[in-house]
Amino acid sequence: MVQAPDKLLTLEEFLALPASDQRYELVNGRAVPKFQELAMSPKYFHSSLTGVLFVLLSQWSENRGRSQIEWAVSLVRQDQSWVPIPDLTYISYDRLPATWAEDAPCPVPPELAIEIISPGQSFGVMVEKATDYLASGVLRVWVVDTQAQSITVFYPDRPPLTCTGATPLIDPLLEGLHLTAQQLFQKAGLINPAQA
Repeated sequence: MVQAPDKLLTLEEFLALPASDQRYELVNGRAVPKFQELAMSPKYFHSSLTGVLFVLLSQWSENRGRSQIEWAVSLVRQDQSWVPIPDLTYISYDRLPATWAEDAPCPVPPELAIEIISPGQSFGVMVEKATDYLASGVLRVWVVDTQAQSITVFYPDRPPLTCTGATPLIDPLLEGLHLTAQQLFQKAGLINPAQA
C-alpha cells in the first residue's frame, strides 16, 4: 500500500484501504506500518509471549469479555482519529456487549492494551504509546520487555509499576487474574525452569 505523501487520511479512508500483508496503524492521518523495519518484526520471543498471554487472558476472561491478538482499536489521540494495533487487548462485555459482532476495529477503548517490545523498539517509545493509550480511555497498559523480563503496568491515575521475578501482578480491574513476570517468561520458554 502506498500513500501519497501529502494526503492525510480520514478514519473512513483508512478503514477502506485495501488489504495488505503489512499491518498499518492510523497515526496523525497517515497509514504507518506497525513494524517499520524487518528488524522490528515479531520474532520468537515476541510470538511466544503473545501466545502465552493470549491463553492466560482467554481463560481468565471467559464469560467476562474478549481477549484478542492484534485487533485494531479506533481511538482519538490529540483530537485526531488514531487506530493502533496492540499486541493483545482485553475488553469487557460491560464496555462492548457480547452481542456485538462486526468485522471492524474495536469501537471503544479496551480495559487493557498489551504491547511487547520487539527488537529495534525502545522502552521509551512504548512509554509514549502507553501514555497515548491512557489519554484515549484505555484503563491499563502493559509493556512487556523481553530483555529485562519485566511487565510494566501503566495506570491513568498513578505512576507505572514494573513487575519482575516472582512479584505478583494483581490488579482489581482484572480481578482474579494473577501472574508474575517469572511465570510468564517461563511459560513462554524464555526462562529455564531450573533457573527459576
